[in-house]
Amino acid sequence: MASFNPKDLSTKKLHSYLLSAVAPRPIAFASTVDEKGVPNLSPFSFFNVFSANPPILVFSPARRVRDNTTKHTLCNVEKTKEVVINMVNFDLVHQASLSSTEYPEGVNEFEKSGLTMLKSDLVKPFRVAESPIQFECKINEIVALGNEGGAGNLVICEVLKMHIDDEVLNEDETINQKKLDLVARAGGSLYSRANKSFFEIPKPLATLGIGVDSFPEHVKNSMILTGNNLGMLGNVEALPSKQDVETFIEDLGARYPKIKEASHREKHKLAQKYLSYGDVQSAWKILLS
Repeated sequence: MASFNPKDLSTKKLHSYLLSAVAPRPIAFASTVDEKGVPNLSPFSFFNVFSANPPILVFSPARRVRDNTTKHTLCNVEKTKEVVINMVNFDLVHQASLSSTEYPEGVNEFEKSGLTMLKSDLVKPFRVAESPIQFECKINEIVALGNEGGAGNLVICEVLKMHIDDEVLNEDETINQKKLDLVARAGGSLYSRANKSFFEIPKPLATLGIGVDSFPEHVKNSMILTGNNLGMLGNVEALPSKQDVETFIEDLGARYPKIKEASHREKHKLAQKYLSYGDVQSAWKILLS
């Protein structure tokens, strides 16, 4: 494993490593205005949600690595204390990328990127009409993390009002993640499309998993089962009973006649197959047989 001291790397190299390693990152499509009301629009992937009560979003317009200059967005939020954060889905990702071009001060990126300005209800910056979710925010605080190129500026935003497109809402008013179709940034020029790679993991908070330390030794030290396999197995609240195991193995014998005589290795391989289908209970019954 290669190891690096950040102080031994150039800022450009360190910046590249960080953005490639901490990925994918959601995108804050930040709409602001200057003191004269001139709109500005730019995407930022140093972004996330940090609180629900109060509702807080944070994004960071970093100082440019190459020449230590700052972006118009930072100047605008410092002066006006308002921003609209629009979420970027696949349908507008190329326009969002275009808006990141370093146009001169006073140029309207809405017009350059062909996006529609939508008047906000509570703040002066415009919303991006094409964005499926828009957050009107006030700026609570801006925290400068340094004075050199590459230093971030944490813009702490409190959500005053949010707008969600009906098209991405389920009947129970929850957000349909697949319809939302968000994109995220990775290193270099790479992006990730969220709804092409969704998978579900039951939350451990909903159950009290037995944990890997409770496993029989042959399972815990398996040469077949992966770390993900062990994580799935450890999320059950209790192991199946001896009777349940015996009943399952009797039924399984019709498909796998030699299951009772199988080695640990063979059983682990079969259990792994069941885990690939998400059937944790059957996997455990095989492992405990």
